[in-house]
Amino acid sequence: MATPAAEVDAGGRAVRVSSPDRVIYEATATTPEVTKLQVVEYYVSVEQGIMRALRDRPTALERWPKGVREGITLATRTGEHGDAFYQKRMMKGAPEYVESATVTFPSGRTADELCPTEVAVAAWAAQMGTLTFHPWPCRRDDTDHPDELRIDLDPQPGTDFADAARVALLARDLLEELGLVGFPKTSGNRGVHVYVRIEPRWEFTDVRHAAIAFGRELERRTPAVTTAWWKEERGERIFVDYNQNARDRTIASAYSLRPKPGAPVSTPVQWDELAEIGDPARFNLFTVPDRLAEHGDPHAGIDDRHCSLQPLLDLYARDVEQGISDLPYPPDYPKMPGEPPRVQPSRKNAANWDDA
Repeated sequence: MATPAAEVDAGGRAVRVSSPDRVIYEATATTPEVTKLQVVEYYVSVEQGIMRALRDRPTALERWPKGVREGITLATRTGEHGDAFYQKRMMKGAPEYVESATVTFPSGRTADELCPTEVAVAAWAAQMGTLTFHPWPCRRDDTDHPDELRIDLDPQPGTDFADAARVALLARDLLEELGLVGFPKTSGNRGVHVYVRIEPRWEFTDVRHAAIAFGRELERRTPAVTTAWWKEERGERIFVDYNQNARDRTIASAYSLRPKPGAPVSTPVQWDELAEIGDPARFNLFTVPDRLAEHGDPHAGIDDRHCSLQPLLDLYARDVEQGISDLPYPPDYPKMPGEPPRVQPSRKNAANWDDA
């Protein structure tokens, strides 16, 4: 017999939750199982944080309607099918309070994406199987000019969260030198993300160039960092994923659940916490609501100052003057001006590589 639907109060709106007892996360050695109802209730409980991360931003949804367990895979950009998938267009039949925003993809095509304006939208999306929210780095009133630089510190094989945390502290020092204010969070897996609110007057290409310049400057300061796009060149280092700042590339939002055992959460932290976290999986669906209620949101001041991107663009221009070119875009992008050939270094030859 099917379990009757439940109802959750989300900021004064009643959100219906079908199949509330469906197991989304199986139990682990340290965490009990998580039901669909608990996922919806989690997002309501972190309203202060999740809405600061999502409000008025076009948002892609990472939907896992069958839950997170062995054998369930995420459909990819290259067309591989999976039971979990990214939703980039508004679903039909959404409640009247669910709004959208129009975005333009690199191909020039457009789409209406979900645009959260209240916590009931996040709760409804969770009821529809969403675990992770992927907001654009811009607001719906101007989707061509980002208001956020995102520094993604991605551990490569042989490195871990502790390595990413050490690099993040070096990143903080560099940001301060440049007059920029960064707000760190765990990725919900092994990495660290640092967000910088910026004046919304630059194009996506500018923000991506700024991320490249930042990563290259970190490379000059420590051998623990790389901006190499090709995995064969990265080694056991922390990769600064500059392409997360390209148009239509998004990062899991603060307070988003991640599809990993134990229901981990991408969790904002204070800078001085990074070195002491140990295992970032301790920030999960069960612990983060209490942490937020007791200590507040470490990103509470993120909108207080929008920084200038010019110092980083000046660094990028200096590199160009010294003959250091742009870096490859993601493979599904159209060929971009100034971009080097998208050919793995191990396959380069005179026919496809300018300096072969």
